[in-house]
Amino acid sequence: MKGSLFAFLGGAFITLQGVANSRISQDIGTWQTATITQLTGFIAALTVLLFLRNKGWKKFGEVKPLYLIGGGFGALVIFGNIMAIHFVGVTLTVSAMLIAQLTLTFLIDSNGWFGMEKKKMKLPQFIGIAMMIAGVIILRF
Repeated sequence: MKGSLFAFLGGAFITLQGVANSRISQDIGTWQTATITQLTGFIAALTVLLFLRNKGWKKFGEVKPLYLIGGGFGALVIFGNIMAIHFVGVTLTVSAMLIAQLTLTFLIDSNGWFGMEKKKMKLPQFIGIAMMIAGVIILRF
């Protein structure tokens, strides 16, 4: 139950962030908005980390360098989200993002990339992704 709640809240906040970023970017620019968003996110995360007094920093050296580029991906997510909202609106942007996320996670799970446990994908997973794609196509009309 907790996992579903966190996923729901995360999805809601991604949407709210995208809409806010799209509006901000109209005034100051897309990369400026991405910079502000990353900075405020860093400050918020650091504040929570310091408040919780988490000692996880001791294991920082154990993280594979490849995985440390996640923040850079975040900047690209923000940029792509802002641009998509300007061109196609919030509903189609979020729908397309979900399809892209599901497709990539499907590939990650089925191939065991990034150290994830390899999972066998079956017909229901293919049907689910196809239904989402059909839904986005229907939304466009």
